[in-house]
Amino acid sequence: MTISPLLSRGGAVAIEGGSVAAHYGDPLREQRLLAEGAGLVDRSDRDVVAVPGADRLSWLHSLTSQHLERLADGTGTESLLLSPQGHVEHHMVLADLDGTTWADVEPGAGAALATFLERMRFLLRVQPALVTEHWALLSLVGPTGTEVLSAAGLPEPVAPYDVRALEGGGWVRRMPAIGDGSATVFDLLVPRAGLAATADRLTTAGAGLAGVSAYEALRVEARRPRAGLDSDHRTIPNELQWLTTAVHLDKGCYRGQETVARVHNLGRPPRRLVLLHLDGVSEVLAEPGTPVLAGTREVGRVGTVVRHHELGVIALALVKQSVQLDAALSVAGSTAAIDPGDTPIGPDDSTAAARDRVRAVRSATIGR
Repeated sequence: MTISPLLSRGGAVAIEGGSVAAHYGDPLREQRLLAEGAGLVDRSDRDVVAVPGADRLSWLHSLTSQHLERLADGTGTESLLLSPQGHVEHHMVLADLDGTTWADVEPGAGAALATFLERMRFLLRVQPALVTEHWALLSLVGPTGTEVLSAAGLPEPVAPYDVRALEGGGWVRRMPAIGDGSATVFDLLVPRAGLAATADRLTTAGAGLAGVSAYEALRVEARRPRAGLDSDHRTIPNELQWLTTAVHLDKGCYRGQETVARVHNLGRPPRRLVLLHLDGVSEVLAEPGTPVLAGTREVGRVGTVVRHHELGVIALALVKQSVQLDAALSVAGSTAAIDPGDTPIGPDDSTAAARDRVRAVRSATIGR
């Protein structure tokens, strides 16, 4: 684990057991910065796998859930590596540029991914390698991010998943917005040796430093899951929004495809991802994997739980498909309510009641 040089910046508090800053002294202010202005988030703990070689796209196309064999230079996408049973093993965010496909994945997941890819090389012209030691990811987040890029003299990708080369190596990739949809995200892959200099360039151009806890809060608000936190060993793509962002339903055979196709055709995965509002009765946030209860019956599990600057305590959770929108739920002793925007598959007339439950939960939180 390489400690980020940005941990030496004023006010930095590291994530527990990690190499990047959770915050720089004021997590809620940093959230507002991402929601209303532009903040630079150090995400250099993410692992990076590089796959150069003439056969890389057709090879990755055959292994993963996404249609990649005609991925254009200067573009990216999301893709999944599934088990033979269709369970999610890796979620990859890709960028293809100048003969190399780059995949950034969850912290600590890169070695297993690189090992699997190396085993699948056979005689193809590909050279997968874990390159986290040499490359680092930063994220510029917020509605004024484009102005910051311009002031810094850096290229601006226009559409989501567009990729532009950076002078001196690396790239900038536009991602779908997070938060309420107004916080634009630009991921920058830079040489690790130049991470601090790139951060200085962007902060001089108008971005403020923000910790990963601020990014996580807006990510949860946007219902964007993370592998291993918001998924478990039983998760299939159909239960998450990855079915639309990381899976191509019309491509040929790949590992785990039969499960994805069967559940898609049936139209009802066993669980669904929802946004939960919690009453904040506990100062300690529930850990990923904590059961979601309906009375005494376990009906799901929470993933990421955060304190949001406007919404209070919120969480992503995988719950059984049978759980109604207005169900009375609890998590680790806290009252929980499903956000009314998370309509289940099939008929349900409980949206109004769900709104009432969310208002009650948030009122209880404000009252404290």
